[in-house]
Amino acid sequence: MIDRVEVSRLLDILGNRNRRRIIELLRQKPCFVTEISDRLILSPKAVIEHLNMMERGLLISFFLDERRRKYYYLSQEFNIVVSVGESGRKHSVVGIPSADLRLIESLGMLRRMARSRETLLDTLENLEKDIEATMNDIARMSKEVMKDDIDLDIIITLSHQDLTFEELTDVMEKNPDTVLASLHSLISRGIVVLDEDRYKIEGIYGG
Repeated sequence: MIDRVEVSRLLDILGNRNRRRIIELLRQKPCFVTEISDRLILSPKAVIEHLNMMERGLLISFFLDERRRKYYYLSQEFNIVVSVGESGRKHSVVGIPSADLRLIESLGMLRRMARSRETLLDTLENLEKDIEATMNDIARMSKEVMKDDIDLDIIITLSHQDLTFEELTDVMEKNPDTVLASLHSLISRGIVVLDEDRYKIEGIYGG
């Protein structure tokens, strides 16, 4: 049975969420610092600090590969059992098996990801409405300044991204000569410019 000092030391180590994440990762296989950093999206410096603390606590160890790279692994499998004494009686709470802990943590992550997705979808829906409203405004304003519908199609297409002539004609599915004539007109009016081999919106018409 471990003493109170040992319990306190283990709780200090396992009380940090990132250290628990590292332990769960090492349950799967030995890993080196960069691998842990990439998998858990932590800085290498933070990973090294966590590993050093757990190594001092004898929870993990390491071996060197042929490139002298340290691979860390769990020294031994363990679960935590918490006992609480009250009025002379002890109530033991048995530690959750590691497989169940991984499942619970994964379910929690799935729930957070689902909530994030809902937020992103709401934001995307609002953005799509704003884009549609702005395009309608552009269409109304352009009736007074655009000579042809193809001019409007070109500036809306180029408002999304800069394109080469070939890309622009492919996207618009228009006759190349018609597209070129419209581009020359828009360039002469300072609305569109040719930058190297790509056409883009210029001046007050650009973003």
